[in-house]
Amino acid sequence: MGILDFLSGQFIDVIHWTDDTRDTLVWRFEREGHEIKYGAKLTVREGQSAVFIHEGQMADVFTPGLYMLETNNMPIMTSLQHWDHGFQSPFKSEIYFVNTNRFTDLKWGTKNPVMLRDPEFGPTRIRAFGTYTIKVTDPAKFMTEIVGTDGEFTTDEITFQIRNIIVQESSRVMAASGIPVLDMAANTADMGKLIATTVSGVLAEYGLTMPEFYIENISLPPAVEAALDKRTSMGLAGDLGKFTQYSAAEAMTAAAQNPAGGGGMGAGLGMGMGMAMANQMANPQGYQAGPWGATPQQAQPAPAAAQPAPPPPPPVEHVWHIARDGQTSGPFSKADMGRQAASGELTRDTHVWTPGQDGWMKAGDVQELAQLFTILPPPPPPGV
Repeated sequence: MGILDFLSGQFIDVIHWTDDTRDTLVWRFEREGHEIKYGAKLTVREGQSAVFIHEGQMADVFTPGLYMLETNNMPIMTSLQHWDHGFQSPFKSEIYFVNTNRFTDLKWGTKNPVMLRDPEFGPTRIRAFGTYTIKVTDPAKFMTEIVGTDGEFTTDEITFQIRNIIVQESSRVMAASGIPVLDMAANTADMGKLIATTVSGVLAEYGLTMPEFYIENISLPPAVEAALDKRTSMGLAGDLGKFTQYSAAEAMTAAAQNPAGGGGMGAGLGMGMGMAMANQMANPQGYQAGPWGATPQQAQPAPAAAQPAPPPPPPVEHVWHIARDGQTSGPFSKADMGRQAASGELTRDTHVWTPGQDGWMKAGDVQELAQLFTILPPPPPPGV
């Protein structure tokens, strides 16, 4: 082996990077003194790009493949430095490997509520959060604008800035969309695409793009959510009177089952609340049942706009039919029946019938007609 062959073997080098961190965007190939052998082999795998920096200047960008670092395949390097050595001479440069795969499941969320005007609720505050993905599309610009000379650049060093951009654009899009809050869940996919397109335009200045953007949830303040839950419960309850009775019964049951300390007091309080609710429902005019009957409640003036309750419908007056000697006659009003009772045509033993009555009955056995025969005393019993 000649001396030149020996020197050539000493200078040959292999440059490559295998990533097992799952969060590294850029990694610098470390070489003492940054000395890269002329004629070294550079391996760039799929999902990577290699950026060549020579004497502080961007020299070249290598896509996936196998390269021999020589002047004939590095025209930019040739213009930066004249190679006047007759054998393979080392040169001092830096090689940065850039991960061009998608980085997934990155989190974003609004730190503060977003103010917007909702068509139904008026001024409203909402929060939103979700996930997104990023991808390096221009390694040279990404190195120039973001990385600089950082030897190992991870996603944590850029996601904070990206989240700020996302929050700004998502707040603007959601506030300007005009979509009611209750309908936003059905439109998260469209809003996500719109936000991703807007954010990608900003990230393009960094050499990045956002292939995917997801809105996982849009939430209201706790007080508004509680009011919505109560409104939904009222709709499900249907009859509010029955719902109030059910709530009072539940309160009494829960109080009676409390064995600690104030169980008896809780039971009494629950029963009192239940009775108060029941009295309020039974006496809408403000009267409360007590030991001596209904008594008016204390000083609660009726609202000025309150209207008096309408009177109950008049009772339905029955009409009667009379069966006598196998013939029926009628219908007769109660007044007609009273005149017949006074004249003796209608007696206690006369069979009568009215709609809703189960068969013919004697007039004296019908409570409503029995009153007609109490005006005059009945005939004396026989033998007296």
